[in-house]
Amino acid sequence: MPGKVLILMGSASDADTMRGAADVLEGYGIPYRMTVASAHRAPERTRTLVREAENQGYCVVIAGAGAAAHLAGLVAAESVLPVIGVPLSGSALYGFDALLSTVQMPAGVPVATVAIGKAGAQNAGHLAAQILSLSSPELREKVRDHRRKMVEALEEAAKKLS
Repeated sequence: MPGKVLILMGSASDADTMRGAADVLEGYGIPYRMTVASAHRAPERTRTLVREAENQGYCVVIAGAGAAAHLAGLVAAESVLPVIGVPLSGSALYGFDALLSTVQMPAGVPVATVAIGKAGAQNAGHLAAQILSLSSPELREKVRDHRRKMVEALEEAAKKLS
């Protein structure tokens, strides 16, 4: 396997949503660690996790947070590993604030940003798999196989409606 994925979330209450990323990674056979880290409440814990990640074999970081959502940005500032930000809803703005905080990074400190919520968490898992597949033909074939299965499911649904 080409590497591991570190999944961070701003609060334990985000675990159900971020489980979507973990489930996708499990489906591909990609090892991961999922834990809570906060850019605001525990910035030093977050910095330590991120600074140690590369030496521990992590190759991609997925960071999910709501409201001000600075988690992915802090991770990107502390590491050169690819960072995928998952904006989470939960505030009065239903995740739009998290989306803007995650996607609007300054030049030179990129965060790949996916959709708000569970679908975004799942897409973060798929994107991490695609990134890791660059150095693993076996994983790349698993990603292609997943896409083929999606097409087959769509074709089957279309047949049922006809």
